[in-house]
Amino acid sequence: MGADLATLPATELARLIRERKASPVEVIDSTLARIEKHEPDLNAFVVLDAERARKAAKDAEKAVTSGAKLGALHGVPVTIKDVQAVEGLPTRRGSRLSDRAPSTYDAPLVQRLKAAGAIVLGKTTATELGWTAVSDSPLTGSTHNPWRRGYTSGGSSCGAAALAAAGCGPLHLGTDGAGSIRLPAHFCGAIGLKPTFGTVPYGPTPNNNLLSHAGPITRTVADGELMMEVMSGAHPMDPLSHPGGFSADTSTMGVKGLRIAYSPDLGHARVDPEVAARVAEAVRVFESLGAHVEEVTPPWGPRGPDLIRKLWAPPLAYYTPRNEAEAQQIDPGLLACLKQYADTPWRAISDAHGERLAYAATVGQWFADGWDLLLTPAASVTSFPHGRQRPDHWPPHAWDWLVWAEFSYPFDLAHNPAVSVPCGLVDGLPVGLQIVGSRFADPLVMRAAKTFLEARPFGYTQMEIAAH
Repeated sequence: MGADLATLPATELARLIRERKASPVEVIDSTLARIEKHEPDLNAFVVLDAERARKAAKDAEKAVTSGAKLGALHGVPVTIKDVQAVEGLPTRRGSRLSDRAPSTYDAPLVQRLKAAGAIVLGKTTATELGWTAVSDSPLTGSTHNPWRRGYTSGGSSCGAAALAAAGCGPLHLGTDGAGSIRLPAHFCGAIGLKPTFGTVPYGPTPNNNLLSHAGPITRTVADGELMMEVMSGAHPMDPLSHPGGFSADTSTMGVKGLRIAYSPDLGHARVDPEVAARVAEAVRVFESLGAHVEEVTPPWGPRGPDLIRKLWAPPLAYYTPRNEAEAQQIDPGLLACLKQYADTPWRAISDAHGERLAYAATVGQWFADGWDLLLTPAASVTSFPHGRQRPDHWPPHAWDWLVWAEFSYPFDLAHNPAVSVPCGLVDGLPVGLQIVGSRFADPLVMRAAKTFLEARPFGYTQMEIAAH
């Protein structure tokens, strides 16, 4: 059926394969051809596992022709962020100091994707240990924004978002500890869902203050929902995963009658005026669709900046270089962050855990007091050039990128579901609207995202991948 297969949604590809109107071999060949065309300009893969993907596609084709029972993602390509294990491939985590040995097992979510028939194309780039939200890594270099080469695609799920926006396959796995799914989705114009904590098993469970979430980065809401349905549910490898799973809300559509809060700054955040304007326009769409929207200042908002900095850096101390040779191999920004927090006493970390629990309780009660959803910017800035943690028009800092990500980490701390959806452009670069719900309201969050994008479709036709 041609090269357009690479840009079709997973829902459509799965249907075409089931109906024998497209073969898994055609789908994988088309996707690999598009990746071959654009990857030199994106630099989004740590490893592209083309040979095994083609073999898996042939096996998938045999299953189709034999009449075997097919999974929900049979023959559909997927990529995995290089912080999750894929059997036969190393897990480098963006670090030159990582183990180069191939993994001997699949992470739980990879197991489930494969069991549903998905075909893994390879491992996508990540910032070193996921510490920053700009797409520079000492291991792989810079991953470029598909809208403008030389600009960040965000992080730490940088390769996943770049490939999604570039139409290089429909499904891309990201992870999020302070915004690492939603921020690259915002920068690249993709859809990125950070689900309720524990909905998707994350194994082995990282020791990072219960911040890490796994979720989809896609070009359609329906694809994100399908990927969630496959990945979610309790798994013995993740003791923090819960059995509820995820099911798309098909009982009703729209946002009419919902009580929606809108906070342009959470009471403290700096936001570039052009970004704020695009988000405000998006909020008016919800009003036009019958939602009751009210601008608010959440009382918990200003408590976030101090708390995230207490909890973000200490778990990274495990990776403190043992000597100068190792220090030379580490991202300079990460090294500066490690040095700043090197002497944090255990008592301070313990106190921060208590503050975090109180913070999460406050956020939870705030939603329970009558808000169905919260709308905010996904981030304060649009994409900016590589090699820095902040845009030029913001005060420079050696490592603190969190100042323009003040809208994302609160919902890692509180474990709420949150999705970034593209809502417009500023100077040719995407802007994301963040939609947040109460814990376990993931289906409602995605329903609102789908409703918004049906009313305000986001066109990828303007996107160009700059040539060398």
